[in-house]
Amino acid sequence: MGIIASDLGIDLGTSNTLVYVKRKGIVVSEPTIVVADSTNERTVRAVGDDARIMLGRTTEGVMAVRPLREGVITDFDTTVEMLRYFRKKAIGVSYLAKPRVFLSYPCSLSAIERRAVGEAARHSGARKVLMVEKPFAAALGSGLPVFDPNGCMVVDIGGGTTDVAVISLGGIVISHSVRVGGTKMDEAIIEFIKREFNILIGDRTAEEVKLDLAAALPLRSERRARIRGRDMVTNLPQTTEINSTQIYEAIHEPCLAILGAIKWVLERTPPELAADIMHNGIYLTGGGSLLYGMDQLIASELGIPVLLAKEPMDCSALGLGNIIENYDLLQQLGRTSFVTQA
Repeated sequence: MGIIASDLGIDLGTSNTLVYVKRKGIVVSEPTIVVADSTNERTVRAVGDDARIMLGRTTEGVMAVRPLREGVITDFDTTVEMLRYFRKKAIGVSYLAKPRVFLSYPCSLSAIERRAVGEAARHSGARKVLMVEKPFAAALGSGLPVFDPNGCMVVDIGGGTTDVAVISLGGIVISHSVRVGGTKMDEAIIEFIKREFNILIGDRTAEEVKLDLAAALPLRSERRARIRGRDMVTNLPQTTEINSTQIYEAIHEPCLAILGAIKWVLERTPPELAADIMHNGIYLTGGGSLLYGMDQLIASELGIPVLLAKEPMDCSALGLGNIIENYDLLQQLGRTSFVTQA
């Protein structure tokens, strides 16, 4: 039991949640999934990695829940229990002092949705909740000079949302968020296979297909894989073969939606900052940026250099960690306008 609880940075994502502990770094990186009793959602059986194993394999009376959808909390009580579990796993239990929590959130969240995220963190045992927009945290975590008088553009492609922002002088100049990400790509693959092959597959299979075959651009050498699912005509288990060209067609629409969000921001960027972006390039962060050919697709369509961050999945959490480690100094310098209290 600790006397003083360490500050926490929580990158609460639709697909994955990362927890940064002051002076320790990222200590938790697990799926945002909870397995609970269907009769009483407060009775949690598994969270994170343990819950992912059960996804799609639960028995009657037990359900696997993703408490966030497209960055928005859909199940408040389950989110509270999940955050409480991650907090205990990160720093243990402290009865004398509650931690101060820094949370990242998508630009698309309304004031009410943002307040719900802050309330969930407070109910889970936070002393104080401070919130940072996800693209700013991602830019800081990827090492960009966010406090300099130069424009830098960040595209954070997460599980539920894609956030695009132009940052300069320690703040976001213009931002746009679309509720398209890795989850939408999984859903597109499920719908494509259902439509073309009359076979129903689960979320886990769709994610595995995406990781193995998906690309934002057509591959030169076609790849193939066998998938198993349930035949929608006979309702019996069925196996079929798919190729990378078919999966490219399936996820092409979500990729175009991400590209459209980037164009929307560029069209509204002040000329001086647009010139900086042309020179410095666009930085990709988030798990969705690892999709093969995504950087090439954006670069070829826009004619702007595109760079992939060093640790794209960890950028937001590392950015929160950077704020935590230097928060007192940032306050003295008057550089905390990007932090809002929930």
